[in-house]
Amino acid sequence: MKHSASRISGSRTPRRIAAAPTAAAAVLALAGLVATAAPAASAAPAAAPATRTAATTASAASAAAPDIPLANVKAHLTQLQSIASANGGNRAHGRPGYKASVDYVRAKLDAAGFTTSLQQFTSNGATGYNLIADWPGGDPNQVVMAGAHLDSVSSGAGINDNGSGSAAVLETALAVSRAGYQPAKHLRFAWWGAEELGLVGSKHYVANLPSTDRSKISGYLNFDMIGSPNAGYFVYDDDPVIEKTFKDYFAGLGVPTEIETEGDGRSDHAPFKNAGVPVGGLFTGASRTKTSAQAQKWGGTAGQSFDRCYHSSCDTTSNINDTALDRNSDAAAHAVWTLSAGTSEPPAGDTYQNTTDVQIPDGGAAVTSSVTVTGRTGNAPSALKVGVDIVHTWRGDLVVDLVAPDGTAYRLKNASGGDSADNVRETYTVDASSETANGTWSLRVQDTARYDTGYINSFSLTFP
Repeated sequence: MKHSASRISGSRTPRRIAAAPTAAAAVLALAGLVATAAPAASAAPAAAPATRTAATTASAASAAAPDIPLANVKAHLTQLQSIASANGGNRAHGRPGYKASVDYVRAKLDAAGFTTSLQQFTSNGATGYNLIADWPGGDPNQVVMAGAHLDSVSSGAGINDNGSGSAAVLETALAVSRAGYQPAKHLRFAWWGAEELGLVGSKHYVANLPSTDRSKISGYLNFDMIGSPNAGYFVYDDDPVIEKTFKDYFAGLGVPTEIETEGDGRSDHAPFKNAGVPVGGLFTGASRTKTSAQAQKWGGTAGQSFDRCYHSSCDTTSNINDTALDRNSDAAAHAVWTLSAGTSEPPAGDTYQNTTDVQIPDGGAAVTSSVTVTGRTGNAPSALKVGVDIVHTWRGDLVVDLVAPDGTAYRLKNASGGDSADNVRETYTVDASSETANGTWSLRVQDTARYDTGYINSFSLTFP
């Protein structure tokens, strides 16, 4: 990453059920609010909330992403370390270690059947390179990109920053080849040069991409510092579909995440975002200090930087958290597979969605997530679809209502002492035909007991 210009798991052990070990088991919890009676709603548990943006998710029949072997990712890091050691201790722009790094990655991709190209640019009087690799096939009008910067600072080998992201993207690409994966969308991978000098390589790529080609990129995923030794688990909060893809994956592992703020505008997603391309990504922290709450949530050491070797000579292969690198590499593959698989059949009609996280107080007051519906005529439909994603460590404590603009509450689910699962994703059907369509609709959630926590991940209404 270039130089810069709370969710706590529940502690009621006897009531906890272990989170599912794979992303396919990631589920988000839903329940209904306070003891006042409200009209009942029917549920369709398997349906996912719709989104007004083009939500891109794998169909049920599509292949799941493979596990990315940590040993393979670390083998790439060992090679990058050796390259740096043989070339003055770094892999910085304009130095021989950077070009050797490009040559190493490109050779792996060429052998795996990718179509690779080098894009040259000049910065600080030296030639730089972006490496682009396209996987044959897929819809060329819908491109999913995954990228990472390959250069280090001049003071060190740059193994976490950003050998970690570069190695994970490389191994994900090689996994595509090993699987013979043929996604609906076209896959492109990139390794950027001169990021440490101000995102020079990625800016050059975006600036020289015709507008028609930019419009074909349905998402760019960025991986910059994903193996920090005192790791946190941060997800970019840019495109809601990409953000949700990552957050759902980590929820399935039982790993809480936070929104990434330290690297806002400081890595290679920024030029894409500024050009209107949907972006997302992962990050494990740089020079900021891990708080006590974060250490309780993720382990590690409070009061220390996420990466004490950030931009330093000690950023070597010993500066990597294997667990974080493994999880984030698998998450990268999950996102590439999921987002490239095609678009699942969305609910017909218009969808209004709020993806802002809302913390649910433990055994506390009700909270709400709201959407404002405008421009419609007449009343709401008799089959209003209510999509709810709630991450929670004990869904039986929760009660949830849909609250209409006039204050009428429609019960979605009551609390239940026998409802012992953690997370569920559901779409409910509500007869709201007596309600005016336009106005502010709210999802109201209350945790009725102590020792388990969570948050509203998203809330949507779909009008047929």
